[in-house]
Amino acid sequence: MEVINRLSPEQCAGMENIRDEIDRLDQAVIKLLGRRFQYVQAAAQFKTSETAVRAPERFQAMLSRRREWAAAEGLSPDAIENLYSDLVNHFIAEEITHWQSQQTASPPQA
Repeated sequence: MEVINRLSPEQCAGMENIRDEIDRLDQAVIKLLGRRFQYVQAAAQFKTSETAVRAPERFQAMLSRRREWAAAEGLSPDAIENLYSDLVNHFIAEEITHWQSQQTASPPQA
């Protein structure tokens, strides 16, 4: 998904233009997060346990990488880590619920 802004920050003539462009960016970010969540739900089918869903080592590695990306964009690594920590913890809880429902829906293999 490509985000197309009508105006660059330098082209904005006032706060209305700026707010419109920020709203457009936020809408694109939320759509992307929704797409990310679809992948989280799809991942549940490949997990063999709740521990695999939680994947604490992967979680920490993901946060570390997001911190690097934030720094490269001139953003606060702490703020981005907090944002992703909250977001991914929520997604993990949703994935566990999805994973558990798959376990009860699937008969045990003989």
